[in-house]
Amino acid sequence: MPMMKLNGETFHVKVDGPKDAPALVLSNSLSSNLSMWDKQIPEWSKAFRVVRFDTRGHGQSVISAPPYSLAQLAGDALALMDALGIARAHWCGLSMGGMVGQWLATHRPERLNRVVLANTASRMGPPDLWNTRIRTVSADGMEAIVDATLDRWLSKDFQARDPKATVAVRKMILGTSPQGYCGSGAAIRDMDQREAIRGITLPVLVITGSMDPATPPAAGEFIKAQIKGAKLVELKAAHVSNIEQPEAFGKAVLEFLSAGK
Repeated sequence: MPMMKLNGETFHVKVDGPKDAPALVLSNSLSSNLSMWDKQIPEWSKAFRVVRFDTRGHGQSVISAPPYSLAQLAGDALALMDALGIARAHWCGLSMGGMVGQWLATHRPERLNRVVLANTASRMGPPDLWNTRIRTVSADGMEAIVDATLDRWLSKDFQARDPKATVAVRKMILGTSPQGYCGSGAAIRDMDQREAIRGITLPVLVITGSMDPATPPAAGEFIKAQIKGAKLVELKAAHVSNIEQPEAFGKAVLEFLSAGK
């Protein structure tokens, strides 16, 4: 499969697991690609048809002109589900992927079953922070922000403990298109879902990282408080908790999704 045309644009897609199993769609963070989920795929694909794709502007998917919007990114995911014949799916998104998940759970709940919102926020300001990052990357490329991004994503302890994984994450960040980063950064800058998510009625699991400086535990606790019945799991990790705590993350998601069978 790995390249698919969706509404005339090319997206990089990978599908693992039995075709007749319940679908689980994964959505990556800003500055990453579908490989960020590699550690979870072996276990998750035993029980689910796992669909992952490079978000617009990332990896091998289309790099369109900025700015992007959450509605546009959510539309890409829905087009992918349509192309694969998936009427409803579980959703697991981290950071930006969790923001897209909030949008879908609010505006298109009939397309989702259970929703995992990991290391994410319903608003992530202030706008000046994103405008500064966008200007920096536009002028100087991803090299200008890679060190600061890496330190938000992975704790110093993990970086020292697993240098191989740290190098791979650094490479993934540097491999992100500056144009794609700026487009997605604008979508995050313009997002405010704090009120809208109160209407979510789907089962939701919120995952936070105790050492996450980008979307700290309070951001996840806020989401949990707005969504009736939402559950919360905190992991000892920084921002990209599925890489820093792959087994614990994978287990928490599997237990939550399996509860809906």
